[in-house]
Amino acid sequence: MRFAWIVAVIAVIAMLSGSIAPGSVEAAAQKRVAILLFSEEPRYAHGRQGFIDQLNQEGFKEPAVSFFTENARGSKAKAAELAESIASGKPDLVFTLGTLATVPVARLIKHAPIVFSSVYDPVGAEIAQGWKTSGNNTTGCSPMVPMSDIVKTLNGLRPVRRLAVLYTPGERNSELPLLQLQKLPTSYGIKVIPVIVTGKEDVTRIMPEIVRAADAIYITGSIVLGASVKTIVATANRANVITVTHLDDLVDKGVLVGVCADSYRLGRLAGKKAALILRGAKPAALPIEMDRNPDVIVNRTSARTGRFSIPASFMNKVTRFVE
Repeated sequence: MRFAWIVAVIAVIAMLSGSIAPGSVEAAAQKRVAILLFSEEPRYAHGRQGFIDQLNQEGFKEPAVSFFTENARGSKAKAAELAESIASGKPDLVFTLGTLATVPVARLIKHAPIVFSSVYDPVGAEIAQGWKTSGNNTTGCSPMVPMSDIVKTLNGLRPVRRLAVLYTPGERNSELPLLQLQKLPTSYGIKVIPVIVTGKEDVTRIMPEIVRAADAIYITGSIVLGASVKTIVATANRANVITVTHLDDLVDKGVLVGVCADSYRLGRLAGKKAALILRGAKPAALPIEMDRNPDVIVNRTSARTGRFSIPASFMNKVTRFVE
């Protein structure tokens, strides 16, 4: 009888242990990942999906990992507010998309690793100390492409001697491509024409003059330019002036040619970094990377509307078409 009683007690203990232990282990293992997008631009949504797909592939998926997504909807003030909210939630990792989403998060959150994507110049934005190592709790990916590649791509379509660069002062992602273009050697034989755009009214006012003065128009990344791109493209197409950008979602909106890092691919690259961090790696040990094989994208609708003649040699280099 005594032996049977002992066996029964052991069985009860085993049952209780079985009912409690898995729950406690699961709770201890569960990770909380906060995601902050700066706006509803497609490139951020594509980057988020790539990030989650990569983490899922690496074994970090619900319910073991909880993902919480916030969107600043293009507002710097909202991004700062959401950064505070995310910080108070004490996530295990934060994933940010866009410079204007990453800056407030990086300034405020020091207790958790931060992985970013779609940050053109993380060093210039003072998010990281360097590309090989951030020197802090951040790492991530940049959509930066060499300006020499963009100029070579343009000249493969049609000789370009005067390139108007639309940019918004104060937005680093918009200013830096201009600075990089201005540093190109004179051997490229291209004159860079800086054009300040601070509001939609500027676009209507200056575009007629720009299409008379330039062979091509480079559209950098800023809130104002993103909202005005259709007007810019319509005017350029009527004048048979090439438009070019390094942002894939602006090609979707009508820009003729894009030399672009793939947003989804960058998201997956960021996801790989996040997986390493969740396994114990330090962000500063993971270099900030760019897409090594940017796409050449052509908007077919603009090609037809603007009556652009595209050489077969150029078409062979195109990796994607959009309508």
